[in-house]
Amino acid sequence: MEYRKDDFKASSIRGTKQGTWAIILGGSSGLGMATAKKLALKGFHIIIIHRDRKLDLQRIKEDFEEITLTGVKFANFNVDGTKIEKIGTLTEQIRELLLPQERISVLVHSIAKGSLKPMFSNSGQMELNRQDFEITMEAMAVSLFDWTKALVQAGLFSDDARIMAFTSEGNTRAWKNYAAVSAAKVALEALTRNIALEYAPLGIKANCIQAGVTDTVSLNRIPGSDFLKKNALKRNPQGRLTTPEDVANVVYLLTTDEAKWITGTVIKVDGGESLR
Repeated sequence: MEYRKDDFKASSIRGTKQGTWAIILGGSSGLGMATAKKLALKGFHIIIIHRDRKLDLQRIKEDFEEITLTGVKFANFNVDGTKIEKIGTLTEQIRELLLPQERISVLVHSIAKGSLKPMFSNSGQMELNRQDFEITMEAMAVSLFDWTKALVQAGLFSDDARIMAFTSEGNTRAWKNYAAVSAAKVALEALTRNIALEYAPLGIKANCIQAGVTDTVSLNRIPGSDFLKKNALKRNPQGRLTTPEDVANVVYLLTTDEAKWITGTVIKVDGGESLR
């Protein structure tokens, strides 16, 4: 955890969302970090929940400093935000961080904590088991509900909050070593639809963003990721991979007033990659 409430000073913010906060779950790299930077440029105060090793903290610190240079308030918590007991503690710390008139207007779920093992292997490779599925489902799907419920109960959401979660084409395609994550993505989409339905009376909108193949740390952990990237380049009519910034741009679009009637759906951000 790294923040000191007394360090926050009034600043001249160039964006349009003064006084509103965005929480990025899993925001220390890839899509989450690109989203944090984009929203900061637009004036959102930023909270990043992440879980990283000391070895990676220097690189992450440089990205965090880039966010603070935009003039927004910023806090990060290096805590496993997928654990229900941690979510309660973090919610209280976030409540203390906000001024009385401030609220959370954006929650982005970018957690990549899944088991990448085959269901079956005849080469001695360790296979998926039930616990692998449970851990992956809890981290990459159920944690979205846990965070939504905790923030609602704490009264921290604004009256026009936007929730976004990142899914992938693995929601309908079968990839080797991706079974647990694929199941979690399908569950994540189902949860997002039901959040959109059942929390609508509170003004909450919820959507999934299905990014095209994006060259991130998370993608490169998938066995066979080089093949996925080469295949995506062949399929994509734009002739390039999706970038984290492409996805962050759409996250921002979904925070605007013009997007308030979009909820409960999956939006593809892939440059047409999924067309063929």
